[in-house]
Amino acid sequence: MRLKLTTLVALLYPFLVQVKAINQRFPYGSQKIRGVNLGGWLLLEPWITPSVFQATGNDAIVDEFTFGQLQDRGTAEAALRRHWDSFITEGDFGAIRGAGLNHVRIPIGYWAFQPDAPFITGALPYLDRAVGWARNNGLKVIVDLHGAPGSQNGFDNSGQRTNNPQWLNGDNIARTNAIVKQIAQRYEDDVNTVSAIAALNEPTGFRGQNWVDAIRQFGYDAYGSIRFPNGNSQPSDFAVILSDGFEPLSTWSNFLPPPQYQSVLLDKHVYQVFSEAELGKSQDGFISEACSLAGQLTSSPLDVVVGEWTLASTDCAYWLNARGRGARYEGRYDGSRYIGSCNGKTGGNGASTFSQDYKNFLRRFYEAQTTTFEKGAGWIFWTWKAEQADDWSYQAGLNGGWIPRYPTNRAYPGVCG
Repeated sequence: MRLKLTTLVALLYPFLVQVKAINQRFPYGSQKIRGVNLGGWLLLEPWITPSVFQATGNDAIVDEFTFGQLQDRGTAEAALRRHWDSFITEGDFGAIRGAGLNHVRIPIGYWAFQPDAPFITGALPYLDRAVGWARNNGLKVIVDLHGAPGSQNGFDNSGQRTNNPQWLNGDNIARTNAIVKQIAQRYEDDVNTVSAIAALNEPTGFRGQNWVDAIRQFGYDAYGSIRFPNGNSQPSDFAVILSDGFEPLSTWSNFLPPPQYQSVLLDKHVYQVFSEAELGKSQDGFISEACSLAGQLTSSPLDVVVGEWTLASTDCAYWLNARGRGARYEGRYDGSRYIGSCNGKTGGNGASTFSQDYKNFLRRFYEAQTTTFEKGAGWIFWTWKAEQADDWSYQAGLNGGWIPRYPTNRAYPGVCG
């Protein structure tokens, strides 16, 4: 049987459109990033999956470093394997795509690429698998180096909770840059899916000028490793995402300036829950603070992606401030003053206790933040799922109705005035 050309095109059109959507490079700068983080999967965070830590029976296990150090290694490896196999699956990627998102940011520790006891190696094949799932679902991947040798911030999200991070010492920065290059080399031929590399999550510039200087020099070095991973004159097609180091966006003037440097975005994280002053605001105060960021984003010397943000307006999520630490909101953290009860917030029984007023606020807060963040390059929500923190979970928000089924749907179109 012979088919007319028009009939053949009609039959193949859906397939051709799908292939185009999967294979095209992402047009950073002209199309907005709308994504979600896969936090707590390939790098553990106690507040995202408290059950994984509770199952150890050891209160001294507070991060992935002690997870491998303070229990039987075989037990730890088996527990991680079960977690990696079950916490995120290809079904999650389909749901993310179905929600109208276009990116997943995948945090991972350096020890996945460079074995370093007591950390347990083994996450890298899961990252490769995730890239395949993203490709199948037409999503772009940002590989995010979330933990560096020595810890770049001392937070448990770096893999090691410590008051004395050592990233600046010894050869730790050089090792970090070598791992960034390794990531770029690994995925250089898959840039249609792995479209960007976030060189280092949340290095803490607030620790002093020596940290600021190191972060900026690392940015230049990481740019070279990502854009020229093989050392030749032909640049890769990766976008380079560099943390703002908790510095004001205005201080990044003349950093990696175009046209000499191309495809660079600054990564800014926006949370309003880690100080008493922030936590004491009204609902309208949270909305107003979010809307007020528009000027910073539009005047930034480099395009800005808000690579982490939340709908939470409290720090009530269980262990959010690290394992064993309570919430400032209830006056249970470092002598903080009582502001309010966590009942009916994320620290209670999740969305089943949320009032309609609170859900309406979450929807307004979502629209205020996404509208504002799209004044820049876009946004990546933290995080896709969490065991006991529904106002931190995009998945829970979709199921509960305070996050729209498509990110540009608006119930409060004038929320920012």
